[in-house]
Amino acid sequence: MDPYPLISDHGLIGDLQTSALVTTDGTIDWFCCPRFDSPSVFASLLDSRRGGRFQIAPTRDDYVSRQLYFPDTAILITRFMTPDGVGEVLDFMPIEAPERATERHRLVRLVRVIRGQMEFALACEPRFDYGRATHEVEGRGRHVVFRSPDLRLSLQATMDLEVRDADAHATWSLRAGEIGGAVIESAAEEKPPLLDRHDVVTMFNATVRFWRDWLGRSTYRGRWREMVRRSAITLKLMTYAPTGALVAAPTTSLPEQIGGERNWDYRYTWIRDASFSVYALLGLGYTDEAAAFATWLRDRVGERAGNDSGPLQIMYRIDGTPDLEEEILDHLEGYKGSRPVRIGNGAYDQLQLDIYGEAMDSVDLADSRGLMVAHQGWQNLCEVLDWLCDNWDRPDEGVWETRGGRQHFVYGRLMSWVAMDRALRMADRRGRPGDVDRWRAARDDIYRQIMEKGWNQKRGAFVQHYATDVLDAANLMMPLTGFIAPRDPMWLSTLDAMRHELVEDSLVYRYDPSASPDGLRGHEGTFSICTFWYVDALARSGRLEEARLTFEKMFTYSNHLGLYSEEIGPSGEQIGNFPQAFTHLSLINAAMNLDFQLDHGPGWVDLTAETLTAGPR
Repeated sequence: MDPYPLISDHGLIGDLQTSALVTTDGTIDWFCCPRFDSPSVFASLLDSRRGGRFQIAPTRDDYVSRQLYFPDTAILITRFMTPDGVGEVLDFMPIEAPERATERHRLVRLVRVIRGQMEFALACEPRFDYGRATHEVEGRGRHVVFRSPDLRLSLQATMDLEVRDADAHATWSLRAGEIGGAVIESAAEEKPPLLDRHDVVTMFNATVRFWRDWLGRSTYRGRWREMVRRSAITLKLMTYAPTGALVAAPTTSLPEQIGGERNWDYRYTWIRDASFSVYALLGLGYTDEAAAFATWLRDRVGERAGNDSGPLQIMYRIDGTPDLEEEILDHLEGYKGSRPVRIGNGAYDQLQLDIYGEAMDSVDLADSRGLMVAHQGWQNLCEVLDWLCDNWDRPDEGVWETRGGRQHFVYGRLMSWVAMDRALRMADRRGRPGDVDRWRAARDDIYRQIMEKGWNQKRGAFVQHYATDVLDAANLMMPLTGFIAPRDPMWLSTLDAMRHELVEDSLVYRYDPSASPDGLRGHEGTFSICTFWYVDALARSGRLEEARLTFEKMFTYSNHLGLYSEEIGPSGEQIGNFPQAFTHLSLINAAMNLDFQLDHGPGWVDLTAETLTAGPR
């Protein structure tokens, strides 16, 4: 029997400073504490023997399980059905003053029986510091404490706990209507009061109120509201509230190919991902969250911590610190044997010119919505733009962080154009001083270069970089940024070329998978963000029916909770780090744009057999 659950067999819970993954069999197999980017406490997802886990499940092994979220919340319900009865484990993390960074975090596991009776087994087996640190256990009865050199965890339960081999276990029975549970807490009191069932219920009710109050602030009233709301909650769960920074994903080293080496640590904040979040947040009405990220970004621009990457690094830790040195954990076998397991990310100082356009685009949007840039912030932005004027024509590593050498990537040029264009907009809108003549000259030079060198006449399409004829799904952003008219013949030809070469049904590859420009062995799946970009590009190009069908097909690739990882594998399986912020951001943006186009844009239906039967190449 495979000891590893499917990546899709997980739900996410969190308290806006850290998070945990819960499987459909009631196991917490990923939990870092006290922050997203802290060492793990439970990591059996990356090593079933050494990683550690916390499971609550029926003692009978003939159960059927189902998962759902308590409506309009981030409280996860895992339901167990056996011949004896029906029971539930409700997992959540209470949220109290999330904007204040704290070492104290609680993970609550409320257990109840709905029908009949059920015997449960609890096994709490922490393995601190990615399984590298030893720990001691003390206590008895309903309270035990796990102590490692750097972290202390308290486990309280409504039943007696038994300590065996430095772990905690329990077996107990409940009848219909009875409630029990357990709470893990970091930085807890040395001798906290005994946990009472009413305490668990009180925490549950407070957590429900928090999420429903937050969701009630959304102004989105368009189509696909359930999927949009679930994506919004998921993004909120991946936001580090003390700084407003959004992690790319709460996990590390979940593979892009099972057994492969494309295994990266995504528990950090990418300038690119977080910049795109401004569109989603403002589009949904979450101005405070957008303002928090704008402040975080302003601080990064002012620090100029980048080196080879220019004034900005492509990613930072969630508190804004720039050190992300990459390390390989050789003692962990990786998900389903997918090595190496990495912590840190060696790509942090790559030169990726596109981040400057994405940052300026988000700042411009926020500024247009009343989140004005202060004087010093504008001065810092001007310095970045002056640097970009001197450097936009350099080869870079590209948006996909390929480790195969620098090239003149079209997408990097495109977003450099965006940076200049948005700076000119802001200067004009607010009457701000800047070297606008230089910015305008650079913008026009970039435009002409893309049109002359990025366009491949033989392919009839814009290509990945100037020295190749490979297509790149990142170029789907060309009409979305306003660089090219969505019905320009050059763009429609590019879109058709992508459809024939990069698209399989509703799924879109980043680039021709046989080209493998990242210098690594193996293959990867389709990128879900690219599919949502494709939907947006189709809609803007007038292909509304095709866009809607593609969009709604993508819902069939989500997991049972509406969550997406980074990629979709050959058999429709979720692969890569999970859940992926970029995917949920692009879903929200595609939903808002497509909903608007369907209400206001012209209809366009292509009923050719090719459209309806387009399948694998």
